Amino acid sequence: MAVINILPPLVADMIAAGEVVERPGSVVKELLENAVDAGAKNVTVELRGGGATYIRVTDDGCGMAPDDAGNCFLRHATSKLRDERGLEAIATMGFRGEALAAISAVGRVELLTRRAEDGEGTYVSVAGGDIQDMHAAGCPKGTVFTVRDIFYNTPARLKFMKSDRAEGAWCVQQALRVALGRPDISVRCIKDGKEEFFTPGDGRPASAMYALLGRETALSMLPLEGQDEGVSVTGFISAPAGCRGSRAMQFFFVNGRSIRSQSLQAALEQAYKNTMMVGRFPACVVYIAVDPGAVDVNVHPTKNEVKFSREKRVFDALHYGAVSALQGQKGTVEMNLSRGTEKLLEPRAPEKNAPAERKPEQMSMDLHSPPVTYGPGASVTYTPPRRAYRPEPVPARDLDAPPRPRTVRPAAPAAPVSYRDMAAAQRKAREQAAPAQAKETAPAREPVRLAGEVLRTYIIAERGDEVLFIDKHAAHERMIFDKLKARGQEPMSQQLLTPQTWRPDREAMEALEENGELLASLGFELEPFGEDDIIVRAVPDTLDPGQTTAALEEICEKLKKGGKDLARDTVLQTVACKAAIKAGWDTDPKELAVLVEKVASGQIKYCPHGRPVAVTLTKKELDRQFGRIQ
Repeated sequence: MAVINILPPLVADMIAAGEVVERPGSVVKELLENAVDAGAKNVTVELRGGGATYIRVTDDGCGMAPDDAGNCFLRHATSKLRDERGLEAIATMGFRGEALAAISAVGRVELLTRRAEDGEGTYVSVAGGDIQDMHAAGCPKGTVFTVRDIFYNTPARLKFMKSDRAEGAWCVQQALRVALGRPDISVRCIKDGKEEFFTPGDGRPASAMYALLGRETALSMLPLEGQDEGVSVTGFISAPAGCRGSRAMQFFFVNGRSIRSQSLQAALEQAYKNTMMVGRFPACVVYIAVDPGAVDVNVHPTKNEVKFSREKRVFDALHYGAVSALQGQKGTVEMNLSRGTEKLLEPRAPEKNAPAERKPEQMSMDLHSPPVTYGPGASVTYTPPRRAYRPEPVPARDLDAPPRPRTVRPAAPAAPVSYRDMAAAQRKAREQAAPAQAKETAPAREPVRLAGEVLRTYIIAERGDEVLFIDKHAAHERMIFDKLKARGQEPMSQQLLTPQTWRPDREAMEALEENGELLASLGFELEPFGEDDIIVRAVPDTLDPGQTTAALEEICEKLKKGGKDLARDTVLQTVACKAAIKAGWDTDPKELAVLVEKVASGQIKYCPHGRPVAVTLTKKELDRQFGRIQ
């Protein structure tokens, strides 16, 4: 039997740190949450080298006494709990007492802190979990945490780190979530000397959303409000026309804490049933206020997951609140910004040579609503929208032709071809056609008859004593995918008559910059427009221009997961999916006949994602179902 060893304290701390500090973004999250618990009203986050090299978080909170400044780096040392009864109703962001111990175990940490009643502050330097230096120092009221060289003593973790660009984007995203969850705190984020965002801290969720998510997202939002016996749900959800290609713009907060919850996602998305296209996801900023005793946050070391004692009530409050918002308040309305907020959030002027920005339509999200509060009975009041949303019918379109008028780049004039070249080309064509002619001698398949379409989704065809049920979207998606692959390195690109502007989130922008050559090879022509926007001037010729933003969002989501090793086929799958006809669309019988022919001939069997495109049911199986045979 192997000998059982007692691990040294440093090794135990490093193991525990692996649960809390997964990436530099975890450090940003933990330090920001400590600043929130300290009662800070202004917090600044500074990043360098993707956060792995340098992170500094400065706040104007309550500060720490000299003795507490030394004890805060010990494991399970916390000011949030005193005994086990505190776990029954956790109202603070942190409570475990593991974050600072974990951070100091894998990084070099400097602490500078002072309470308002103290004449001088305290400086503490920690490396590898041990205090290196501690002395009195002059500093303003509040706390400054500086973390350098994360994972310097754990090389095994360093090899799993992504590029500085990707890690920096993740750090900014973590800071954004904390800032969005607490609109009553002003948060400034600076990365490599450039300000990423700044929130006014006026206590109004609409102000924080406008500053953090941008004007385009705010334009598509509707006010949300729901109640269900001790559960208060407020915030914003997107109009059906403003839904996205991924769930990246879904933010859920419980008592100010950012969480992940499949149950809340389901509650929201079920409210959009029959109003949202397949493959689209609503954006949301949802604040849930419940009694701290009715939610358990002691589920995971990262505190991103929670359990509700009455999950059904939380589900219903969000679901029916979203249904009410969609049924009675569809559309965008005018947004009125205070002069102070306008000055703080005023975008920089675009470059002189940049294309003129289209004038946005007005929206009326009242930014002067009362500040948000956390706890039972919290509510936020917003001005109701004034226009009703009416989805436009989607016209049928030809499978091989673009759905809308488009301009294609003219091809270069063909060079003159000699008679010998023509003869050689004809001989080559005959040689390539020979195998195909040999295949034609094989027994011919039975003719296929198109019987019709049901549910505007499935095609029914008859072949001999078999009935084929064909998923028209999956079949058409495969047709487009095969066509794109057959083109190799020379895809066709269509110029947009009216270039489209798009504001991706920060992680998506990083993915676009890192994979610009791949997107250009697929027919996308993208240009930066200012600091946060891009202009789409051209898209693949198979892509419906109306699906441009959705396709780019989905592509960016896959690029973020796959990084540089992402296969070309993965991007082609997204383009094909967005360009294909959709379930629920009215489709011309001639288009259906083409799909039936492709499937019946065996050219198409599976969609690019691996799903079967057709299901076969024989006459014998049908007879058995109806009891004609045993």
